[in-house]
Amino acid sequence: MSGIFGTNNQDSQLFIGGTRVSGQEVRSQNVMAALSIANVVKTSLGPVGLDKMLVDDVGDVTISNDGATILQLLEVEHPAGKILVKLAQQQDTEVGDGTTSVVIIAAELLRRANELIKNHIHPATVITGYRLACKEACKFIADQMALKVDKLGNDALVNVAMTTISSKIIGAYGTFFAEMAVKSLSAVKTTDFRGKPRYPVNSVNILKAKGASARESSYFTGYALYRPFTSAAMSRAVKNPKIAVIDFDITKTRMKMGINIVIDNPDNLEAIRKREADISAERARMLIDAGVTAVFSTRGIDDMYVKMFAEAGAVTVTRVPKDDARRIAKGTGASVLTTLANLDGDESVEPASLGVAELVEQVRLSDDDIVVIRGAAEQQASTVILRGANDYMLEEMERSFHDSLCAVKRVLESGAVVPGGGSVEAALDIYLESFATTLGSREQLAIVEFANSLLSIPKQLSVNAAKDSIELIAKLRAYHAAAQKASADSPRAMLKHYGLDLHEGKLCDNVKAGVLEPAMSKIKMLKSATEAAINILRIDDMIKLLPEQQPEDPHAHM
Repeated sequence: MSGIFGTNNQDSQLFIGGTRVSGQEVRSQNVMAALSIANVVKTSLGPVGLDKMLVDDVGDVTISNDGATILQLLEVEHPAGKILVKLAQQQDTEVGDGTTSVVIIAAELLRRANELIKNHIHPATVITGYRLACKEACKFIADQMALKVDKLGNDALVNVAMTTISSKIIGAYGTFFAEMAVKSLSAVKTTDFRGKPRYPVNSVNILKAKGASARESSYFTGYALYRPFTSAAMSRAVKNPKIAVIDFDITKTRMKMGINIVIDNPDNLEAIRKREADISAERARMLIDAGVTAVFSTRGIDDMYVKMFAEAGAVTVTRVPKDDARRIAKGTGASVLTTLANLDGDESVEPASLGVAELVEQVRLSDDDIVVIRGAAEQQASTVILRGANDYMLEEMERSFHDSLCAVKRVLESGAVVPGGGSVEAALDIYLESFATTLGSREQLAIVEFANSLLSIPKQLSVNAAKDSIELIAKLRAYHAAAQKASADSPRAMLKHYGLDLHEGKLCDNVKAGVLEPAMSKIKMLKSATEAAINILRIDDMIKLLPEQQPEDPHAHM
């Protein structure tokens, strides 16, 4: 697969033992690499986009239409191509959605910039024009296109999640998963030191269970672990538990490697063995005496100590992943204990290091037992259990649901949305073209090309939906041109909300239709795509050093 991104140049040999490509040749190569990557992902754009099946070198299969996932699995060799892969990953990290769009726009910006440079426009002029256009575009989105969520109500959040999900594998169950995303994220609301609301996506725990249909997925408030209680003799539920999160073994103590003990009397050997068992027993007794009724350990607990905890009415969970242990500690107000040692050189359990919750219980999920912590004291958590037919479907469902969570988080924190379906891109195209005419410099040409590049999104959306892109885009531009010429109180001003309805093959008011996206997603997408395109345009020389030749070993045998 990576062959299409390889470099195959006839370059001039350098005295430093490498190859050099410069000027227009390197620029054309970079643009070709960017377009090749965009061509891989562009058919997956939109609610009727297609999926990609990727098979790696060991035969593992991934089926996805998420741009960042697809590009991450490609072994891209070309340096400029790697910039676009990083671009998609950055968009995925910061916003969660728009990963395919950002790559398509960046590639189109590069293609059009390359045409300008071929027509003797200096790259510095193109870069200045692109920066100016990006600044104006972001300002226009914030001032003219963005809508406050307060005016649209809670339905806007569900619609944002539905818009994100619509192009994914769970698109058929859009409303079901969209409402679940909004509820699960709203349940983990916190405030930062400035008093602003924050919605940490990491506090939403996603578990996957094979079997049953996607519609049987469920959500509840609480943190769930794919681990059972250590012993069947333990209680199935503990109310108001004191929770200890430990990162050490409670197993029979063994001497460190390299330590030898010389014994004169055989009776002393038995005393040493007994003391080895007693050291961990004393630690277990300390935890029990401190009132601990739930122990979460990242390591193991021997059966003899499990029996001690069970007889004391406590529950234990072993081999907890460290990420889960940290989240449990943060949510319940506990500290992750790596040792029981104190400053005096003794061992003790500090009450302040223990956490509290309302309930710790073990419940059955499919064929497995899971442990659920409800009512954590410090930070609420919510858990979503996804059900699906097989591993491929569950993995793609998890990626899709995570994207919708990120989109809802951005709307909740920024409070602004924009109409989707190519509406913003078409409005920006009209606005930037008229803005370009106000400039009397060469940057005007770059701004016009920037505006036309944005139309690649609605064009690709309509092509993927098997609709007439030329007619739809012409109508869409006419609507937005009329909206921008109309006065604020004119009915025509509302035409700025119009975008593509890909299922019917016509234009519709996407605010009323509920096709909404986070305003931040669009602004970040434009900024990231412009910066990536500028970074690649600034390159006019590529020097590639050849690997150092190892001297032949005269004693080597064939």
